[in-house]
Amino acid sequence: MPTGSEATVSETTGPVPAASAPVLSGQSGAIIFRQAKFTIGDVVKHRVFPFRGVVFDVDPVFDNTEEWLASIPEEVRPHKDQPFYHLLAENAETTYVAYVSEQNLLADETGQPCRHPLLREMFMSPKRGVYRMKAMKTN
Repeated sequence: MPTGSEATVSETTGPVPAASAPVLSGQSGAIIFRQAKFTIGDVVKHRVFPFRGVVFDVDPVFDNTEEWLASIPEEVRPHKDQPFYHLLAENAETTYVAYVSEQNLLADETGQPCRHPLLREMFMSPKRGVYRMKAMKTN
């Protein structure tokens, strides 16, 4: 799954804002933007499966292939009009990158650090359970 990152990183200041997801409202069809529940650097866990991870990107709505979505059993398939999170994920055996809908995530309140090998390249050490993203240097 994950491959080595070749980006050079340096420290940045301040949090990275969460994405907003467009939601159609009522009969008027007006678009209302809903704030994503989690932000970059948050530690989260899956609601059903035994893994957790650090958010490194947020899609305001589903932005993957239809084949990926169709591979999920229909009875547990998430709806597309919600934020989806890219995670540096880990379980008891391995680390990997995961793409998870907001409806399937909960805040991880264990306070335990994550061990994904890409964390050091992308984030500074966590403060109060939140990892702070490093800024990317351009070539």
